[in-house]
Amino acid sequence: MHSFDDSQIHWNQLPGFDNFSYSILNIDQAHQLVDVIFHFRAHDPIVLHRHCALNHTFVVSGEHHLYHANGDLKEIRPTGSYTVSAADTTPHRECGGDGGTVVLFSIRGTNGVMYEILDDQHNVIAALGMTEFAALHEANQRQQTASG
Repeated sequence: MHSFDDSQIHWNQLPGFDNFSYSILNIDQAHQLVDVIFHFRAHDPIVLHRHCALNHTFVVSGEHHLYHANGDLKEIRPTGSYTVSAADTTPHRECGGDGGTVVLFSIRGTNGVMYEILDDQHNVIAALGMTEFAALHEANQRQQTASG
């Protein structure tokens, strides 16, 4: 088994969300595809959210832990797991197991909302679609270029 070296990935963070980082690898608006790699910290579930589009995921390293909205463990996906998940209105949280995890998400096939971010009462506080991912990607590219 080879270990994963993420030294070539330019990790970004969203303000207010310090328990994960991400790198948008590709935006293909014509085919409605967004490829994002996430690093989730160990045992620190991210904000409640739901996937509103088809997601293909591949666990690059570590264990990917998924939790129901009430905090109960839903599933553990080990390194090498590949999952295809249809859009699902059921909110959840996710994080890494011991040592954290790196997961590749390929978000597919929608012109609309891809993710909804929720508060603890399940109210939508933010929505991410192709426009938002493209804007994040452009901002990250500019930041990376500026930092040399």
